[in-house]
Amino acid sequence: MTPPNESGAGRPKPPRKTGLSHFFAAASYSIGGFQRLLQESAFRQELLAMPVMVLVYWAIGASITEFALFAMLALLLIATEALNTAIECIVDKLTNEWAQFAKEAKDLGSLAVMCVLLSHGVLLLYVALT
Repeated sequence: MTPPNESGAGRPKPPRKTGLSHFFAAASYSIGGFQRLLQESAFRQELLAMPVMVLVYWAIGASITEFALFAMLALLLIATEALNTAIECIVDKLTNEWAQFAKEAKDLGSLAVMCVLLSHGVLLLYVALT
């Protein structure tokens, strides 16, 4: 295991927030997560593909329901990428060397992302063929 470093390891937890301050704190954590996710090139590519796909769906005459399904899958993709990145961050913190558990954890996270991407493909194929 690696020793604590400048990233904040070893600091005491801040006090819990409640009420309205909890809402704003949670929102700021989500914004921080989004900013962290923007550092991932795969996520930036997926983010850039989303408006392109909206145009594709529009061009093939997708219904409002199909657009809604696309939007839900897009949000699911963002959530899955965030969880995959979280797994990678934890694994990278646990070991600086190659380890089988690290490979498997990262491969499983990658599989989760690929499943959501394939779901996008299935939806696009459905919309294009109906």
